Amino acid sequence: MTRPADVSAAPIRVLIADDQALLRGSLRVLVDAEPGLVATSEAANGAEAVRSARQDLPDVVLMDVRMPGLDGIEATRQICGSPDTANVKVLMLTMFDLDEYVYAALRAGAGGFLLKDTPPAELIAAIRVVAAGDALLAPTVTRRLIAEFARRPQPSQPLPRALDGVTGREREVLTLVARGLSNTEIAERLYLGIATVKTHVGHLLTKLDCRDRAQLVIVAYESGLVTAARPPIGP
Repeated sequence: MTRPADVSAAPIRVLIADDQALLRGSLRVLVDAEPGLVATSEAANGAEAVRSARQDLPDVVLMDVRMPGLDGIEATRQICGSPDTANVKVLMLTMFDLDEYVYAALRAGAGGFLLKDTPPAELIAAIRVVAAGDALLAPTVTRRLIAEFARRPQPSQPLPRALDGVTGREREVLTLVARGLSNTEIAERLYLGIATVKTHVGHLLTKLDCRDRAQLVIVAYESGLVTAARPPIGP
């Protein structure tokens, strides 16, 4: 069940990018039928997605990975890397949960990654989560992502200078974010208030120049602050 929409708030505007017309139409019907969401436009390839994102400035792009011409990952990189569309969030959709797609999509700036067989209610919930600036990965995708980091040699040098300005408490929060904990779970683990955790996460986003929690996860693993010796917490 999706969360009730706040009818007083502006609707979440969604751009749908997929090379299959039937799927685009189905997703548009699904989005438009949900209170608090509205489909702004459709794109059949990555180039169209970039143009539509610049023109319509949607809140979220539902982005297919495999599309002709400019693929979804490069389109995501262009959207997330442009100052004009810096506030546009991208939720990747694909039939394949292969490691290279997950890692490349997150590095490109995607805020979420779901498989196309995700139930409709979970997809709607994911749109709301990503629109709010939180990261969202399907459980199978999370396991594959952690496994990818586990296969990589761990850095032997000290943590990069990017973490020099991060406080001890912020490193604790960053570690738990990388392990997949929500703000509520982090608050319980560290005996902090939710507002305090949100403040720490906000500081981390600013200090590490990250768009969202998905990129915080990458920074935590790439810096060596967190290793993949233990499985992520959660499903």
